[in-house]
Amino acid sequence: MSLLKVSGTKIVDEKDEEVILRGAGLGGWMNMENFISGYPGCEYQIRAALAETIGAEKSEFFFDKFLEYFFQESDAKFFSSLGLNCIRLPFNYHHFEDDMNPRVLKESGFKHLDRVIDLCSQYNIYTILDLHTAPGGQNTDWHSDHGGHIANFWNQKDFQDRTIWLWEQLAVHYKGNKWIAGYNPLNEPTDPYHTRVIAFYDRVYTAIRAVDPEHAIFFDGNTFASDFSHFGDSHKKWENTAYSIHDYSTFGFPAAPEDYVGTESQQRRLRRSYEKKREWMDARGLCVWNGEWGPVYARKQYEREATEKINEVRYHVLKDQLSIYNKDRLSWSIWLYKDIGFQGMVYVSTKSAYMTKFADFLAKKHRLAVDAWGADVSAVQHVYQPLINHVLEEIPEKFRDLYPAPVWKLSDRVGRLARNILVAEFLVNEWAAHFAGMDEAQLDELAKSFLFEECEKREGLNKILTDNATLVKEA
Repeated sequence: MSLLKVSGTKIVDEKDEEVILRGAGLGGWMNMENFISGYPGCEYQIRAALAETIGAEKSEFFFDKFLEYFFQESDAKFFSSLGLNCIRLPFNYHHFEDDMNPRVLKESGFKHLDRVIDLCSQYNIYTILDLHTAPGGQNTDWHSDHGGHIANFWNQKDFQDRTIWLWEQLAVHYKGNKWIAGYNPLNEPTDPYHTRVIAFYDRVYTAIRAVDPEHAIFFDGNTFASDFSHFGDSHKKWENTAYSIHDYSTFGFPAAPEDYVGTESQQRRLRRSYEKKREWMDARGLCVWNGEWGPVYARKQYEREATEKINEVRYHVLKDQLSIYNKDRLSWSIWLYKDIGFQGMVYVSTKSAYMTKFADFLAKKHRLAVDAWGADVSAVQHVYQPLINHVLEEIPEKFRDLYPAPVWKLSDRVGRLARNILVAEFLVNEWAAHFAGMDEAQLDELAKSFLFEECEKREGLNKILTDNATLVKEA
């Protein structure tokens, strides 16, 4: 065990020997997400709806058991057996602070975070602490848990002040823990001004360093960790700092522009997308960490006989991305470790209590495309296309590209607001109604669906990751 630090373009240990971090994100756990954990809308919405349906006490019982079962020693043991050595831990600020009682630390937030950090250390797994949800919402999407499409974190200084305060508390708590590879202070910012994110990074860097001068810091690029073009010489003020890209490829998703077969032009497109994200760092000799990446996968209950063929294509994309990363000896964290079957290395069995109870609801949610991530809109596009056409007809072209364009196309914006916010909102109480009348034993049984022992393994994905980890180790 050795404290890690950033040295030039590399992450090194206390002997200045290079350490390449290969791992996954524990998404859907302390920052729940609709497509990962199996609900509509945002986490704060389902927590409120469940408390209303079965009472606050039972609701808290269920969510605490969910957190307990989602990652246990068997998960850490399996993860380590694959040759992987780092887990990124996304968490929601709500675990540590209430909006109605700001700047009062909830010590209960450390209960599961400490537990998982300790479990990982027992199996030689480093962890990276990732603030995935900040007050006001630091980005325009569901996973910053604010229920809208405006990232008000960038519009109200108090939201930023509260986040600085939180990182001061976290740094005090985790200072000196050598199994923590570093802090990832803000996931996927979407600052429409492109300058406030840099000013915030200056402030959070200073606040953390005043408490903890040793841990590495991982700063995401703006616009979903894709854009460092406005960062200029800001890096000169930040020591022991790496820079995080999120390198998702459209070839790994249902909306791929064409079938991926690995042609020279397709591989060139993969490389160019990746290289563009890291241009700023490469020009300055800085360390790059790929904090999120990876395809999504077909599921037999939806894609049926086409499932295996689709997934072979997705594995092809995965392998070609890894080939690019290996040439740069890149540290990475694939998205993600565990879910209900769309992207995880392990996933909740369709025979489990949770998946059985929610099978029809999840099928409806899939058909309505109310989750933005990897949505298949084919069954409902006829509903939304007239609205898209209306905007195209009434709004001059020069006014159509609203930030975060071009990452969000016009059709994406309509989908986010109409499907993923509006329609999803109407499904929240329907989700919660499935819990009505359940006692604690039944709630516990539902939560146990997320135990490692109740999950299936995505063997194709895991073999690719293991083979890659072996290659990197031998190199």
